[in-house]
Amino acid sequence: MKKIMVIGVSAGVGKSTFAKKLGEALNINVYHLDALYWKPGWVEAAAEEFEAAQRAIINRDQWIIEGNYSGTFDIRFDRADTIFYLELPLYVCLYRVFKRWLMNIGKTRPDMGEGCKEKLDWPFLKFICTTYYPRKKKMAERLQAFQTPDSQKTVFILKSKQEIQSNLDHFVKEAVY
Repeated sequence: MKKIMVIGVSAGVGKSTFAKKLGEALNINVYHLDALYWKPGWVEAAAEEFEAAQRAIINRDQWIIEGNYSGTFDIRFDRADTIFYLELPLYVCLYRVFKRWLMNIGKTRPDMGEGCKEKLDWPFLKFICTTYYPRKKKMAERLQAFQTPDSQKTVFILKSKQEIQSNLDHFVKEAVY
């Protein structure tokens, strides 16, 4: 387990936190796609630049890449040996998005691009609500395709706070020994 993707059903599911803790436990650098995608002032990176940044990372010996960005999913998937998929209920994701906003008003989180101060607006909330169930279905199909008998990838599907914490605890404990 040296090339790891952390993906999830929605914003607020805990991808960044999970990846950070996993990275600390395994002593592997974590790369947040939001930090690669968003330029100061919430300006989107050019597609070529975003793809090139990911290609540079996947050529390293080990990495944890956190984030969905399905348009560039295959770049990471082709090289990943392990995939963690987090799925919690929509209401939990929304609660966490609100909590994150309240705790970071006026600040730029470490998993975001520089100069992207925390914000919460209607288009983002609408995006979460309107894409949650279609994304959940699409991710289930995608994960099923990953789990073929000849696949060399290990896939963890974590669908509760307890499963997420249990997996983190396992890897932290394993790293200590």
